[in-house]
Amino acid sequence: MTQMSPLRRRMIDDMTIRNLSPATQRSYLHAVQRFSRYFNRSPDQLDVEDVRTFQVHLAGRGISWGSLNQTVCALRFFYGVTLGRDEAPERIPYARQPKTLPVVLSQDEVVRFLEAVSSLKCRTALTTAYAAGLRVSEVVAIKLRNIDSARMVIRIEHGKGGKDRYVMLSEQLLAILRRYWQLTRPAYWLFPGGTQDKPLHPTTIHAACRSARCAAGLDKRVTPHTLRHSFATHLLEQGADIRIIQALLGHRNLSTTARYTQVAVTTIQATESPLERLNLETMPPT
Repeated sequence: MTQMSPLRRRMIDDMTIRNLSPATQRSYLHAVQRFSRYFNRSPDQLDVEDVRTFQVHLAGRGISWGSLNQTVCALRFFYGVTLGRDEAPERIPYARQPKTLPVVLSQDEVVRFLEAVSSLKCRTALTTAYAAGLRVSEVVAIKLRNIDSARMVIRIEHGKGGKDRYVMLSEQLLAILRRYWQLTRPAYWLFPGGTQDKPLHPTTIHAACRSARCAAGLDKRVTPHTLRHSFATHLLEQGADIRIIQALLGHRNLSTTARYTQVAVTTIQATESPLERLNLETMPPT
């Protein structure tokens, strides 16, 4: 068994002290490891100029904005916290976020998609994701004790940023979950993996999405996060207050939630064009 280096151990301890999630810790460690391997040197022997060279390398490979900024977060943490170089993080810039709009399914498309999921467990998990606007990591982490049918809420523990929150539990979802429980009898995790002591892995949900998208004949790219986007957009179209949607999604900034106003079709359609107030001849005089 390979012995862990003191530097890696220190970074893990730093992340644990700050209560970073296991997924975030794995991501940060992987990013620093890639950085180190690129130069074939220990990362504490590299400086901010080396970080810049590595960023240029990643950008040249066409890495996604999210992956690039995840690497930036890891290196800023490593230099600023683990190495204690206070000036370094400010010299490691984030990539600019592209102004793209989320893919949203119509309500009919959501029905077609969910009905095309062949696995009972995955269909129920994806239905839960849409019904409550959850991230895939939050869905697979739901425990039986998190379902509060008396108050009609689901408790989401350690969501993004380590925050807990409550989301709605609809009557229809409660009925679906009860039927699912009767058929599968999960003991601890609502959606257990291969064994009852571990939750379902997110990759299983992603694979089910790809299969269901093809089976449903949808030409849109569909991921578990697409259902979260659709949840928020449909709520907005129904007239829900945007700050309520922000709380349900667990967004820190309202601006993150506000982008759904750009894809809420019924809201856009209900907005009258100023042209409607003009007395304009539609055809030019002959």
